[in-house]
Amino acid sequence: MKAVFLDYATMGPGLDMTAMHALLPELQVYDVTDDEQVADRIRDVEFVLTNKLRLTDELLAQNPDLRFIGLTATGTDNIDLEAARSHGVAVCNIRGYCTQSVAEHVFACLLNLTHNLRAYGEAVRVGEWQRSDDFCLLSYPIRELSSMTLGIVGWGELGKGVARIAESFGMQVLVAARPGNDEVPDGRVAFSELLERADVISLHCPLNDATKGLIGGNEFRRMKADALLINTARGGLVDSVALVEALETGQIAAAAIDVLPQEPPVKGDPLLDYTSPNLIVTPHIAWATNEARQAAIDELVANIEAFLEGNRRNRVV
Repeated sequence: MKAVFLDYATMGPGLDMTAMHALLPELQVYDVTDDEQVADRIRDVEFVLTNKLRLTDELLAQNPDLRFIGLTATGTDNIDLEAARSHGVAVCNIRGYCTQSVAEHVFACLLNLTHNLRAYGEAVRVGEWQRSDDFCLLSYPIRELSSMTLGIVGWGELGKGVARIAESFGMQVLVAARPGNDEVPDGRVAFSELLERADVISLHCPLNDATKGLIGGNEFRRMKADALLINTARGGLVDSVALVEALETGQIAAAAIDVLPQEPPVKGDPLLDYTSPNLIVTPHIAWATNEARQAAIDELVANIEAFLEGNRRNRVV
């Protein structure tokens, strides 16, 4: 069975691929594949494994031998699913592999911001503590999570994982109704209400027509002045220009952003030029603990095994 992994470098170093190679002995692994190389590398291949590369109707139509597309991600927006269906190609994603990693990242950022660790570290570096009249330095507020309300947008595996940790800290948790849906199910609150009530808003929803630009100028104006925004979902959910303005003018207190609309941000982004300590920007690493990355490979192996056995594990097509 000819197989190819097109963008293995996106998974990072140090992973155990033994089971994958045992399952697909002819697997050809490429660290990086440019868009113009995809057609040549998937020609006559039965199994294509990828994380972020786009597979279009044209590419699928050129490869009648293709049987299976395995994603090392939950999102499927880089695959033309209708084309895969029409060409009889199975598509599988992976799920639940990075819940702990993302949840820990959310709270690493949240504790950093609520305890002002970056600002206090800088204060020590420039000598403010050394010049203090007291034994401690209390230049910046420090907030306990147990006094705060966490608003979650996106009630899937990741949102629920974050909620479990929040409750262990004693936080009140609000869950937003699905954006774009006028109905508010029991146990949830309208998105507009969540904006006004939450001390922290953590985004875990997909990027689609209903959620693109979900948080912009109007939303920041509705949020509390001491509120925090955390985005580990998709960059297109948040208007970067509006976020910079909200941070500069004090519409909200702070933000932690792990995703941007363009990745890598080769054309820049307003958030990259913002230098105040009330913003944390990280390079899409919330998902990427060693354990989560290995779990992603293990999930992909399980999907391939299931497909070969005639089972529909994690099938989206």
